[in-house]
Amino acid sequence: MSDDAKDTAVTYGSYLALDELLSLQRPRSEPVHPDELLFIVVHQSSELWFKAILHDIDGLITCLDRKEAGQSLWRIQRVNALMRIVSAQLSSLETLPPQHFAQFRGYLGTSSGSQSIQFRAIEAASGLRDEHFMRALEEHGEIPEVVRRSLTRPTLQDLFLALLDHEHVTLENLYLGPGPTVLFFLAEALLEYEQQFAEWRFKHVQLVDRVIGPSTGGTGGTLGSRYLLRTIDQRFFPHLWDVRGKFFGTRKER
Repeated sequence: MSDDAKDTAVTYGSYLALDELLSLQRPRSEPVHPDELLFIVVHQSSELWFKAILHDIDGLITCLDRKEAGQSLWRIQRVNALMRIVSAQLSSLETLPPQHFAQFRGYLGTSSGSQSIQFRAIEAASGLRDEHFMRALEEHGEIPEVVRRSLTRPTLQDLFLALLDHEHVTLENLYLGPGPTVLFFLAEALLEYEQQFAEWRFKHVQLVDRVIGPSTGGTGGTLGSRYLLRTIDQRFFPHLWDVRGKFFGTRKER
């Protein structure tokens, strides 16, 4: 190998751009509060995982549109694994004492998790279209292009129902039929995704209550945990939940 080739060889640090990555944690408190680094790292890493989730949701949408049940199942299973990671890392912020957060919270300005464009894009891609969601988007000004693009596409539920129609299977037959199929496992994986998302929301509510209390407003002018609490019951796949009622409604009492 020539000297020039050695100089341009890819290393662990250069491939991951570690010099740039590790320089992006910039505490604003003066003097720097020792707990602010953890706060920044958790939120920055969440955004990285959101990027990966959006990437796989795009892949899931493509697979569903192509009516590829097996590939769709693989995609949503990975999304679920990523959601578990995002949810689990919130636990590290439970070690942040309220008095410590109060010492640097004022330096956050008007920044708020509700301003996360990628998180809003995930919600939109997953199927949120209700009035509460649209109002939350409009409160932060012009809707970002990545979110707007998601709003123009079919929801995951619409794409899944179209896949069932393509396979000549109804939701009722999927659950009342002779036994589990790939489509059944895909439906259950989609529901697991919604549960993982709801779990993330719930843990976020509990974390906010634990650190700043349930009645404290958010830094971005939101209602804090009261706002987050309203979002827990939002549904991506209402038809997949409703079909269970139809199942038990058809059973005869013994």
